Amino acid sequence: MRDRTVQRVSPGLLVDIHVNRESNMPAIYSYVVAHDSGFAPNPFNNFCTLATCKPKIRKHASIGDWIVGTGSDKKGIRRGGFLVHAMRVEETLTFSEYWNDPRFTSKKPNLFGSYRMASGDNIYCPDGDGWIQMNSYHSNKDGTPRADHIQKDTSVDRVLISHDFVYFGAEGPEIPDHLKARGLVHSGRGERKIFDIAAITAFEAWLNVLGVRGYQGKPFDMLEIARKRGAQ
Repeated sequence: MRDRTVQRVSPGLLVDIHVNRESNMPAIYSYVVAHDSGFAPNPFNNFCTLATCKPKIRKHASIGDWIVGTGSDKKGIRRGGFLVHAMRVEETLTFSEYWNDPRFTSKKPNLFGSYRMASGDNIYCPDGDGWIQMNSYHSNKDGTPRADHIQKDTSVDRVLISHDFVYFGAEGPEIPDHLKARGLVHSGRGERKIFDIAAITAFEAWLNVLGVRGYQGKPFDMLEIARKRGAQ
């Protein structure tokens, strides 16, 4: 075991917390889900996938690591400190592998279908040395490809896959104080990487106490659409 305590902020806005690190222990990547739409991550059709946004997490997360998203505290949302999702990385694929894998055909977007179909994140079709971006949440409003999203998303050719996940969306529980005290809730941009064995163990124990896995709650944007329709 290597004991050390370090907290730093790198130029890439990644905060590392190392306490009692063992090489075979998983890490937790914590970040704020600024746009909880069901697109990134996509919790539908029995898998939670992170195929767009968060390139640093997609690049560095290892099999067994936890990706934890907490709510935004922006005006109109006010879900800071609440759990949106937690997914244990079980598999990684390239965009080409993701596109061609029949398990994830249902994650190819259809903006004219149901909410789940519209929020599909399997949006990059291989095209020679490049990509065709499907009409999706990362396209322009008229359906044409959006260059900035293509550049950021495909800068890391890696999709994170999880069957061991829980997704609450805008209906999740608040993170307990004892986990907040261990740095589990990140704030602002970027992400926090936690190696603290005690923090990871406590987080996993809390998840088990919740007693649920899989898709449990609707994304914030989905609830907002329903609310606005009901107000009409």
